[in-house]
Amino acid sequence: MLTQAHHHAVQLTTALSICVLIMRLTLGGMILAHGLNKFFGGGKIAGTAAWFESIGMKPGKLNALMAASTEVGCGVLLIIGLLTPLACAALVSLMVVAIITVHRKNGFFVFNPGQGIEYCLIVALMAVALGGLGGGKFSIDHAAKIWTFRPAIGLAVAAIIGVGGALLQLAVFFRPPKDAG
Repeated sequence: MLTQAHHHAVQLTTALSICVLIMRLTLGGMILAHGLNKFFGGGKIAGTAAWFESIGMKPGKLNALMAASTEVGCGVLLIIGLLTPLACAALVSLMVVAIITVHRKNGFFVFNPGQGIEYCLIVALMAVALGGLGGGKFSIDHAAKIWTFRPAIGLAVAAIIGVGGALLQLAVFFRPPKDAG
């Protein structure tokens, strides 16, 4: 009987770790692509900097470099499962800044003109949840026993550091244009 219960627990943790891996690869790959696009796609850093200036994130070039670097860095960390709650905090921070600077005035739905907060809010909340779950069995965190804190600590790290980092960045750099609502 004990062997069957143990087998069920192992299956559950393996299934949970596969779910966590899917979340890490999805969120990490998505945000990594955004960062790489800022560096190499479209208008590159110069174009991103000009856009950041236009929404009030000044100086634009510094903020473009910070955003692109954070996106690439947290994307890679999520994909490999290293310092997962801290990577999740970075993703939360990115999304909170995006919500406050661009999307909040456009309502909830992503299909609203200018895109609402829906997408960024869901990404931020999934990052908080993933921070609580940690990297799972298929991560560097697990293999090297780097992040061994309880789920509540990972959840708090992702949420508190993520929101706190966003608010700090906004306090230092966000100067909305006079006509911004």
